Amino acid sequence: MQQRDEKTTHFAKVLGEVVKEIRVKNDRGSINQIAHEYDLDVGNTSRIENGLIDSKIVTLWKIAEALQIKLSELIIELEKRLGQNFHFYDE
Repeated sequence: MQQRDEKTTHFAKVLGEVVKEIRVKNDRGSINQIAHEYDLDVGNTSRIENGLIDSKIVTLWKIAEALQIKLSELIIELEKRLGQNFHFYDE
């Protein structure tokens, strides 16, 4: 397994929190339910929500559709949570 640095770990954790909060707020059921209904890998979907793994953009798009939001809405919320000063690389 590839090691993640502190910023990547933080990013994944915040992304997972955003996904979970939107899922609960929109009353979409359990992450396992969503995964089964939308043909997502149950284990990976759960690990994304728990901030344990990085995600491909296509998977995030599918998760957004399952949450009945646009991918851009998910990204905007993620950017808000991370803050304007979040960067993967120092300038």
